[in-house]
Order: sequence, then structure tokens, then C-alpha cells
Amino acid sequence: MSESYDVAIIGGGVIGSAVAYFLAADPDFDGSIAVIERDPSYEACSTTRSAGSIRQQFSTPENIAMSLFGRDFLDAAAETLAVDGETVDLGFVPRGYLFLASEATRAALEESHAIQAKHGADNALLTPDEIAARFPWLSVEGVAMGSLGLSGEGWFDPAALLHGFRKKARALGVTYLRDEVTGIEMAQGRVTALALASGGRIVCGAAVNAAGPHGGRVAALAGIDLPVTAKKRFVFVFDCKGELPDCPLVIDPAGVYFRPESGKFIGGVSPGADEDPDCFDLEVDYTWFDERVWPKLAARVQAFEAIKMAGAWAGHYDYNTVDQNAVLGPHPEIANFYFANGFSGHGLQQSPAAGRATAELIIHGRYRSLDLARFGFGRFAARAPLREIAVV
Repeated sequence: MSESYDVAIIGGGVIGSAVAYFLAADPDFDGSIAVIERDPSYEACSTTRSAGSIRQQFSTPENIAMSLFGRDFLDAAAETLAVDGETVDLGFVPRGYLFLASEATRAALEESHAIQAKHGADNALLTPDEIAARFPWLSVEGVAMGSLGLSGEGWFDPAALLHGFRKKARALGVTYLRDEVTGIEMAQGRVTALALASGGRIVCGAAVNAAGPHGGRVAALAGIDLPVTAKKRFVFVFDCKGELPDCPLVIDPAGVYFRPESGKFIGGVSPGADEDPDCFDLEVDYTWFDERVWPKLAARVQAFEAIKMAGAWAGHYDYNTVDQNAVLGPHPEIANFYFANGFSGHGLQQSPAAGRATAELIIHGRYRSLDLARFGFGRFAARAPLREIAVV
């Protein structure tokens, strides 16, 4: 059985739902939209297993611009995504990020700060003495400089944003289908239809790959080698009896991060490239906390010397193995196949900008708000990676 839609979006997480919302909300678009999501419970979804944060402290101007738009969107989301008078509560906590740099990484932090300041991010470079004065509970041993977000940074409820986009998109006429894309049909260099696991078929005028960690697999169905795969990340929850007033999200020079969460703390660390295989399971390795995370926490915060782990979960980055930046826009040779992939841990905060940008390309054939052309697929063939330094 076949159904027909003007746009078919593969993946109904926060990126796919953002694309659907911005398409449906644009007065210049009157077409039909289907979102194909294999698990509408979102139990294993990268979005709902995210740490739920937003920052503008990036080294790439486009990432800064996307997260600045994300900040503004979150500020207005309660009303923008309201349905029948019911508003959306994202529970935003505006505490900022505090990046700590050693002497070896100080220059990179200063260079990134200059880029951020040029492009409108509100943060400040702090000396070790200034950090200690603001956060007396934090050790500055081995710290040469810090960068603190002063506004527009913090954390929020990722599920609330996802369901806000989804509910609003459905209210605007978007169809959500519980299914999985198993094949992509093409003719004359264009996607013509999507084959589904249920045996159905979606005929479409355009297709959007928003499949998160499965983005590389979906692209392969169209014969495309997209360097995006699933990388597993652990988030550990722990109790601390001590008080840490005004605690931001802190990133240690060693890469370990922590922040408050509902009376407790969460934290983790990304593995090195040599210990980070492609991985689709969600099993937690608890030795990471004891061997990798806790020692760095205890060295940085005295109150963390006597903490107790209260739980943990795992989630996936849709990881761009080339340069850890998003892949956006149409394929160079398949004009109606659009990428919204490879955010490498930044997808939640960048979902509003990615959704708007993809909608603009589909409706108007060009970016009208932010020029995100540098994120195009063509950079891989040109061997011109757009590398992001600030990946947590």
C-alpha cells in the first residue's frame, strides 16, 4: 500500500520534529508532511537521553549562530509551541557553562572566546583568582583560565522540547507514522519513494534524513556514504552532601563535566578516539565512574570526595567521524534528499536552527536566515572538514 506526501522526514526525534514544525508553520508551504518514527515511545531516543544543555561556546561561527537562535527560540517556546492554550514548560536553568583550560589549552580557549565575542555570544574569560572568587568550592589547581557563559546558556528538559515540537507539528497537520524506512527508491537522480518495514511505501517529493545515530545507515539505503554513526556516552547521577552555590555546568581540562540536576548532580566524560567504537547498545559500564569520572571530580571539588553514585544511563551521539559538525542541506547529486545529521552531541540545542534551515531549503531553495552552507555534504568530497574544537 502506498501513501503520498510532499515531504517525508525519516526520524521523529527533536531534529525531525523541528523540521516538521518549521515546514508546517511556514505560510509559504502548503504541502503534506509525514514523519516516520520507529519508536514513538522515544525510550531509546538520543533526544530523551541527552543531558539537555545549551551553550554558545563553540569554535565554529555557524555553531555559535545556531545556538544563539536556539537560545532565542527557547525563550519564546512556551508560547510558540503552545497548542490550544496549553504552553510548553522547558524548565530552563540559566546557569551557564564554565570551560576550564590548562596552560596547554589556554590559547585555544582565548581564540574561541574571540570568535564567540565577535559573533554575539555573552561570556567572559576569567583568571584562576576570578574563578576562585566566584566559585570558592572549586579548586583551580592546574587551571590557567576559564570561560564562563554569562547569559543564554544552561540546561532544560529535552523531552519537553521534543514533545513540544511534535505536538505543535501534529496540530499543524503533520502526520506521524510508526514505522521504519528499509529502502529508498530513486529515479533520474531523485528520491521517489521510501519502503517501510510494515510493507508500506511512501511516495514523496522530498526526503529528509533526520535519523540521528542511524543517519549513516539511512543514507546507505540511497547508496550514500555518510560518515555518521552511533557513539555511546554515559551519564552518571550522584549525590553530594556539600553545597555548591550557583554551580554552572563545569568542564574540567581533562574533559570530565558535571552540573546540578534536581537536587543531585550528573557528570561524565567522552572517551578517547581509540576507545570509542561504533555502538548501538545502551549498556552502562559503571567502571567508568570509578576509574575515569570520580577521581577528576574529587580533585576539582573537595565536596565530591565523598559522593555516592545514584544511577546512570547511556545515550548515543549521532557522531560525525570526520569533523564532529552537522551535515545539513541537499545531497549534491540527489537534490531532493536532505541531510540533518551528525550533530555529535549538539543536536538538541541546535534543533531549532537546523529545523528552520532545512525548511527554508525545501520551501525556498536557499538559506534565508543563517547561511549554513559550510555544513554541506560537499565538504567531504572536497576534503575540507569544518572542525569543531569544543566537543564535550
